[in-house]
Amino acid sequence: MDSEVVVVYAREEPPQSWDAAVFLAGPTPRGPGAESWRPAAVDRLRGCWAGSGRLVVFVPEHRHGVHDDYRGQVDWEERCLHLSDEIVFWIPRDLRTMPAFTTNVEWGMWHDSGRVVFGAPPQAPKNDYLRHYAGKFGVPVSTTLDGVIAAALDRIGGGAPRTGGEREVPLLIWRLDGFQRWYAAQRGAGNVLRGARLLWHAGPLWGMRVAVEVAAEGRVKDNEVVFSRPDISVVVLHRPGPTLDETVVVLVREFRSAAATADGMVHELPGGSGPADPLRNAVEEVTEETGLVLDPARLHPHGARQVNATMSAHRAHLFSAEITGEELAAIRGTGPHGQVDLGERTYVEAATFAEIRRARLVDWATLGMIAEALTTVRPRG
Repeated sequence: MDSEVVVVYAREEPPQSWDAAVFLAGPTPRGPGAESWRPAAVDRLRGCWAGSGRLVVFVPEHRHGVHDDYRGQVDWEERCLHLSDEIVFWIPRDLRTMPAFTTNVEWGMWHDSGRVVFGAPPQAPKNDYLRHYAGKFGVPVSTTLDGVIAAALDRIGGGAPRTGGEREVPLLIWRLDGFQRWYAAQRGAGNVLRGARLLWHAGPLWGMRVAVEVAAEGRVKDNEVVFSRPDISVVVLHRPGPTLDETVVVLVREFRSAAATADGMVHELPGGSGPADPLRNAVEEVTEETGLVLDPARLHPHGARQVNATMSAHRAHLFSAEITGEELAAIRGTGPHGQVDLGERTYVEAATFAEIRRARLVDWATLGMIAEALTTVRPRG
């Protein structure tokens, strides 16, 4: 597709494909003689769009002039705000002709979305509160229209081609490895993304409601939520006993807010997310959470699987390592470990495989990983 900029005005239907989408949020003239700032913004976007595909610009004004008929306007704006990769808030507030009261509400809804830029002339009144929250959430800020447009385009870069339901996945999620891996699996199964609504995100963590056409069933399933985080590495450190049940496994005890346990603590395997290399991550997590330094050559890989495939798209890369009696004694009962200054505190414990099962020390996913490791790498007496 050749480079182009397509302007979509209020209540007009968005095109079925694009590489990037921008919404021009801000005050609309309400008094005689006041001119809209949006034509200048569109001109700037046309002149600066450097992508090789299509940039869509949503303009919440009527194509043939500003008017006060808002039937369907709110629904249209809500839809197009969610479709946008970047929302440009330019607020040349004038309390007489462009009071921007509605803009204040929109800013409150989107200021922490991770896809807004904020701009206002220095002399525009009543913007200090908005600027405060822009600073608090790291929103790019400019005092010129050119500057705020440049900030939006800088984050968009060249965009990414999307069509149909893919348009509803904003670039900040589309570009994540976790999303692309999940989506590649769906496409590989012949499924089609018919719709999406981003519910929450924090860096590489995200949650999204999706509508997926299930090829094998000839239907659209639209009542599920997908969560994702970076893949994790998990390590089963074990000291073989005479039998499988007598094999000792190293666990770490840690407070987890989601734990529905009597003391709010969970028993889990050393592990977590980190660098892209799962093996390196595994070694670092063991050291961080137990204090044990392992040669990577000692770790046996067991592959990667989803941990909770009914809801979360991330995978656990499972490793195991046999440890000596001296190593077990040295780390048993130690702590706190982890990134203590960031609130992570882990304490090393150990239990036999039989104790883990009978005392219900771990959740089902963790129990499955332990069973996989211990039955694949046979314990030695």
